[in-house]
Amino acid sequence: MNTGATNPKLREVIAAVPAECHEKPTWLGLLYVGRALLLHASLCLALVLVDAPLLLAALWPLAGLAISGLFVLGHDAAHGALFRQRWLNDLVARLTLLPSLHASSPWILGHNRLHHVHTACEGADFVWNPRSPGEYRSLSRWRKLVHRLEWGAAGSGLYYLRSVWWEKMMRLEPPARFAAAFRRDRALVWAYAAVWSLALFALGYSRTPSLAAASWMWLKVGLLPWLFWNHFIGTTVHIHHVGPGILWRRRDRWSRYRGQVEATTSFTVPRWYNLFAHNIHLHAAHHVDPRIPFYHLPRATAALQARFGAAFALQPLRLRDHFASLRRCKLYDFERETWLTYAEAQASSPNSSITPQKAA
Repeated sequence: MNTGATNPKLREVIAAVPAECHEKPTWLGLLYVGRALLLHASLCLALVLVDAPLLLAALWPLAGLAISGLFVLGHDAAHGALFRQRWLNDLVARLTLLPSLHASSPWILGHNRLHHVHTACEGADFVWNPRSPGEYRSLSRWRKLVHRLEWGAAGSGLYYLRSVWWEKMMRLEPPARFAAAFRRDRALVWAYAAVWSLALFALGYSRTPSLAAASWMWLKVGLLPWLFWNHFIGTTVHIHHVGPGILWRRRDRWSRYRGQVEATTSFTVPRWYNLFAHNIHLHAAHHVDPRIPFYHLPRATAALQARFGAAFALQPLRLRDHFASLRRCKLYDFERETWLTYAEAQASSPNSSITPQKAA
């Protein structure tokens, strides 16, 4: 969100966060972790017991949200924001990231050290980093088709699954100093996936001794909730960092303030949804200071609003706004700092005299 005002230093913004927002009693963090584990376990149990199609259609997205709830707590712990004790943050991060099949060390490197440090900087921030019209024109037909799918309404989960989870988290070759930690945490994820899958196959086979029954139990309790989770996280990150008013910048025009404040968004959401989201949509305050526990983000956001006004304005999270953003934001002109539709990108080719619309 571009305020149009002279940019303060990011440290001035951080200083406006009340000191109380960094308090993180151990009992409160454990209480939230316990609640999220209970929600996840309850929905898994419901999926084990239910086979009615209409009920499954409702339970699958809820189970995906339950994975999201654990993931957000793991995300907080990976930032060192959930507990005072470093060892407890490390332990909780590893455990609560497992249902989403995320390895702690790759996540910390990609999310904490790259995304948060270089938010909305061309070539440095790797999540939803937009392609320029020239880059898109150079793609093969297949890659163009993949781009159109992943940047469409149904493709957020596929984008996250392929581009973030697989390529950046599970397959990326790390710098040498991180190699041992990557191997350890990835092995933990694969061990969890194997044990969870074997348990579901065995449970399904014990109820009806057939490969079809065993596979169905794995599909309905394991795979489908995880696929819903991928769509939720891909869509969430898209909402936070892609939109007509969110400006990505080249390195020579980028600054920490512009990345952490102007290229993030903050939304109000229904209470039932926030039971799983854990205030993740108060995203600007989180980017300003990732050390703030999620339960203090409302207070931090209010303090930042009082000091800096529109830069931390809240807006309701609405599907129609998200779909409008999906239609509008396909490619990005880094020279004009504006989002383009595919048609506008075609019109902005060197052989065209048509000028694309400036983003609002």
